[in-house]
Amino acid sequence: MQLTFASYNIHKAVGLDRRRDPERILAVLHEIDADVVALQEADRRFGRRETVLPRAMLDDLSNYRAIPLNHRPDSIGWHGNALLVKRGIAVTEAGVVALPTLEPRGAVRADLVAGGHRLRVVGMHLDLSGLRRRQQLRTILAEVGGCGPACPAVLMGDFNEWALHGGAWREFHQPWRVLTPGRSFPSRRPLAQLDRIVISGEWRVDQTQAHHSALSAIASDHLPVTATLTLPKK
Repeated sequence: MQLTFASYNIHKAVGLDRRRDPERILAVLHEIDADVVALQEADRRFGRRETVLPRAMLDDLSNYRAIPLNHRPDSIGWHGNALLVKRGIAVTEAGVVALPTLEPRGAVRADLVAGGHRLRVVGMHLDLSGLRRRQQLRTILAEVGGCGPACPAVLMGDFNEWALHGGAWREFHQPWRVLTPGRSFPSRRPLAQLDRIVISGEWRVDQTQAHHSALSAIASDHLPVTATLTLPKK
């Protein structure tokens, strides 16, 4: 079974031209055509924290549905983190991961069934503090290991980690693998690899990339990153 996973910090749908344009974000999602997408900054930060990608827009203009978390009626996620899946991928369980933080950060997780395979996905947006990032990753890894029977897993998001090695990456040990799809921030002239995808040992990596197009270069301050992965036959 082959699936494409993507992580995208959409900056509340505000592009480099300072326009809030959710349809432009959906157009970028159509360009990358991933099966499972982790979004960061998908909600407004203040007030009712409503989503910048309304469910009706997802239903009418995309092949995606937001995994329901049922924590805020106007949001599609938790602290701006949301998971989208293509129609046809079943969601068996979903929830939020409470992270140790001083900032409004969080993570969301879901167990999915695709092609007869069960898999676990976590989307996250981690802290600016290196110490907090490591604490948050320990919490997420404990959650992944304890929320159900072991299964292939994909963790992805804006890790806010500027280091190429060391730093927060020290929290991952075999069989976890940290993928580096490419430079993703800032979107117009990317310098940093803040957006990463981390996979468990069952997956084979077919392709990774930071998606740089004319549209993605202005739609947000981050580029989306993708990984096409295969679960080999046993």
